[in-house]
Amino acid sequence: MKIQQHHYLNGTWLDYLSADFDAHQCQLVLAFGSAENVQNETVFTHLKQNYPSANIILSSTAGEIINDNVFDESVAVTAIQLEKSRLNCVKTTVKEHESSCAAGKFLINNLDKNGLRFVFVISDGMHINGSDLIAGINSELPEGVLVTGGLAGDADRFNHTYTGLNAAASEGNIILTAFYGDELQIGHGSSGGWDEFGPERTITKSDKNVLYEIDGKNALDLYKQYLGDYVNELPGSALLFPISLHIKGSSDNLVRTILSINEQDKTMTFAGNLPEGSKVRLMKANFDKLIDASSKAAGDADTENPQLAILVSCVGRKLVLLDRTDEEIMIVKEALGDAVKVTGFYSYGELSPYNNKSQCELHNQTMTITTLSETN
Repeated sequence: MKIQQHHYLNGTWLDYLSADFDAHQCQLVLAFGSAENVQNETVFTHLKQNYPSANIILSSTAGEIINDNVFDESVAVTAIQLEKSRLNCVKTTVKEHESSCAAGKFLINNLDKNGLRFVFVISDGMHINGSDLIAGINSELPEGVLVTGGLAGDADRFNHTYTGLNAAASEGNIILTAFYGDELQIGHGSSGGWDEFGPERTITKSDKNVLYEIDGKNALDLYKQYLGDYVNELPGSALLFPISLHIKGSSDNLVRTILSINEQDKTMTFAGNLPEGSKVRLMKANFDKLIDASSKAAGDADTENPQLAILVSCVGRKLVLLDRTDEEIMIVKEALGDAVKVTGFYSYGELSPYNNKSQCELHNQTMTITTLSETN
């Protein structure tokens, strides 16, 4: 595997080239950038001219990650030349399917499953039910195939997200990149670091990712009681107070973040499903634990000689960490070593299994890391 990177910043391309990289043999380009930039035809055309044979994937973000730094209003580009493995990309649009679950099934069934090792997902972040998308993917996936990825972001606006495959990015797209080959080495890790507080409560009324009642009481009113002065900053302030979700029959907790609130209906819409009967608790930030969680995710994702690390971290972490955001990237770089190329973005949802024995899940408020390399 050979990798080279570029950074589009303040209207200028900064190139970090590899001497032995053959741009005409490049199979994949990942471009993570601001909503304005990834919709820009000029940006896409520049990438296509430089990598004419590659699949080019673009995604809007809530912040771009390259090397050990975080940027806004830029594009972080990573070009990948596989030497012993192969890949294939497929795309669909949400509106073409009756549900997010159906879209996930459609995408997997349009992949060659023979020798499939790993699927990387880049999805629209606003028109998708992330839990249902992953359920659809998991239902059609051959046993033992790893799935990771993320939902596109839109800074802290939560208005529109954009993704694209071999075209400037637009709304509603879901893109899967399938990797094949026994020489491919993949690692993954995901960790949060948030503190739970307050009593554990039960979800008594919900519809997929829309929450109505907790303990028989209106969920939005109950949630507001805990926010204090932050209540006037909803829905943005909800990123600072996510919910810990324990689904009956599961040994692990998920984290769910609010995407929007409806004052008229008194409901909250989350990035993923909240099944009735599940237990929930509020969460709040602990700065040191958030950064330590990034180190843990890196440790779990570490392989013998990783060459590329793709980081997908939640916009909520960025809004909490503020000036310390770079720290969670630097600690990952420190854990994985200087030889690893780092890219990624701040997202509206992270996709990863809990561990090596579980299927992929939608997460919020985590640092999720995927490492890739090819064995010698």
